[in-house]
Amino acid sequence: MESWQERTELLIGKEKLKKLSDSHVLIAGLGGVGAIAAEMLCRAGIGCLTIVDPDIVHASNRNRQIPALISTEGKYKVDIVGNRLMDINPNLNLKIVKDYIIDEKIPELLSIATYNYVVDAIDTLSPKVFFIQKCLEMNYQIISSLGAGRKFDPSLIKVSDISETYNCKLAYYLRKRLHKLGIYTGFKVVFSSEEVNEGSMEIIKDEKNKKSIVGTISYMPAVFGCFMASVVIRELIEK
Repeated sequence: MESWQERTELLIGKEKLKKLSDSHVLIAGLGGVGAIAAEMLCRAGIGCLTIVDPDIVHASNRNRQIPALISTEGKYKVDIVGNRLMDINPNLNLKIVKDYIIDEKIPELLSIATYNYVVDAIDTLSPKVFFIQKCLEMNYQIISSLGAGRKFDPSLIKVSDISETYNCKLAYYLRKRLHKLGIYTGFKVVFSSEEVNEGSMEIIKDEKNKKSIVGTISYMPAVFGCFMASVVIRELIEK
């Protein structure tokens, strides 16, 4: 019977494939970036994955998120992605956390297992800051996704230390918050250096609050996710 991993083994060898099989990766957030990162890690042969997301699929997700279909609207992203991952590799050790990634729950999430790598695909600033801080305190290798919204040219996507980011508002606010915690460097990020189109964001106001909606294109979050998975895979097999 043909092995589904024979092409990967041909590229990296049996020993490195075993390293991936023995690794446990945590993916926080299963939107346009995180779901693709999870799938690429699974297809590469990561043996244990923990996926975390509390959200259901909305119609507005369909332009860019792999779990978002007409048939999956209203369903939990972790369930859809989890089923997909198990259909790729039935031997995958999959752990599903259907919970909000909020400050008081982050230490528990990071302590329930020992992770070989952590993927941060959280899109809300406050929990993202706390999540990164705790990962660094616990000496976890982490890669963080910055802003894929309002970006259009995938050739300008880069991997760097957080201190080397530019032309990204999320990176700016993230650095600013982390500096207050004494964190200036020490983890990798995926970001785009493309200057944004100022007309690509809409402010929506209601009686209680104000929020922004940013323009997105199908491929940018997916390419971010592929970049993140590539960093994780290459660093795990090079250890």
